[in-house]
Amino acid sequence: MPRGHSEPTAVDSETEPVLAKLSVWVSNTTSRRDKPAADQLAALAEPGAEWA
Repeated sequence: MPRGHSEPTAVDSETEPVLAKLSVWVSNTTSRRDKPAADQLAALAEPGAEWA
């Protein structure tokens, strides 16, 4: 996924969609994978995140 990719996401308190940079989230999550708790890693591994 290109680093600049953004997805419009609905947020309850906002009238307009908020752009979420998914590639930044994936990059941050993979580089910090030793910090999430075991239940968080299990939740990420369930849908097929191979690095979790």
